[in-house]
Amino acid sequence: MFMRFERMHRSKSFEVPTVMKNGIGIIRLLGEEQKKLGVSKPLIVTDTGVVKAGLLEPVTASLKEAGLTCAVYDCVVANPPLDCVAGATEMYLKENCDGLIAVGGGSSMDTAKAAGVEIAHGEPVLNYECAEGKKELTKRIPKLTTIPTTAGTGSEVTQWAVITDPAREYKFNVGGPLIAAHLAVVDPELHVSMPPLVTAGTGMDALCHAIECYTCHYAQPVTDAVALLAIEYCAKYLRRAFANGSDIEARYGMAMAALMAGLSYGSESAGAVHAMTQTLGGIVPVAHGPAVAATLAPVMEYNWMGEPEKYARIAQALGINTHGMSLERASLAAVEYIYELVEELEIPSLEEQGVSPDLIPRLAEEAYKDPQTTGNPRDIDVKGYQQIYLRCFDMD
Repeated sequence: MFMRFERMHRSKSFEVPTVMKNGIGIIRLLGEEQKKLGVSKPLIVTDTGVVKAGLLEPVTASLKEAGLTCAVYDCVVANPPLDCVAGATEMYLKENCDGLIAVGGGSSMDTAKAAGVEIAHGEPVLNYECAEGKKELTKRIPKLTTIPTTAGTGSEVTQWAVITDPAREYKFNVGGPLIAAHLAVVDPELHVSMPPLVTAGTGMDALCHAIECYTCHYAQPVTDAVALLAIEYCAKYLRRAFANGSDIEARYGMAMAALMAGLSYGSESAGAVHAMTQTLGGIVPVAHGPAVAATLAPVMEYNWMGEPEKYARIAQALGINTHGMSLERASLAAVEYIYELVEELEIPSLEEQGVSPDLIPRLAEEAYKDPQTTGNPRDIDVKGYQQIYLRCFDMD
């Protein structure tokens, strides 16, 4: 009990190093914004999917209109490994760039942040893993602009990059205010081409960020505020964006939900969902969003008794009428809502995503060792993670 009180009342801080600009069609102002940052030749960090979808065209057009040149690194892959980061770093230096622009989902933004660490510090990002015995960041990364083309990770405003170390089959964090983007440009027009499955997975990631950060040990009033509104926006707009990709109001709402959920992360950790999916992604090549979506409800089912008042408040934010409900019933109503939402959004199960239940013992061990575990609202050990994984596979 004392340890729980101590975690709740430890010194907390909230820092936002990123200027956030949003609006329909705002991408047209990118070139002028780069000039304001003092950037003359940025390296665009992206993936081939973004290029094929034509989403790079308004980016490069705005730069050209402002009289700027650029180089393009389009080799980003999901769960970006160390060599992906090194490739971006190498091109930045070879092309004599003076800034970074990340265009895409979390993988592109995380790759750009990690490359920024390597450029600023002159050594591999692995040396700055958030782990005991590793170095701390001492230098601000080059001027970074983040342009999300999905509405989920919130990486445009978070102070974290998640990179895969293939040698360990492990995804590690590097972060702090020095790694955050200098500018985030959020334009929902870039989101309308997202297919339904990507909309669902990334949207559930945003919802998960908000729920986990609202209930974790590191929550504080300022993060609670953005987390709750992000939950409300997801409840209002996620189904609409999934059903009708050209619904620009829904796209805008989900873009803002992802941004607010990213802000709710603050500079701390989240909880068991991200401990599970972060370690899972280092072992099995699953997409982060669908993995989060498939694990969120089982984790909530385990966690609700750690923060019943907050879970009841989540139910209200989701639009559930909790009048007359007991605290337990209201909390469980939030859990049931998420189970139903995942089904409505046609999220594949973990097994359908290629995860074998035979891996449960290893996955539980790895999740327990992940730093995100420390934020979980209910005490959890390896057996607890095994219990949740069994629930994910309907084996409990």
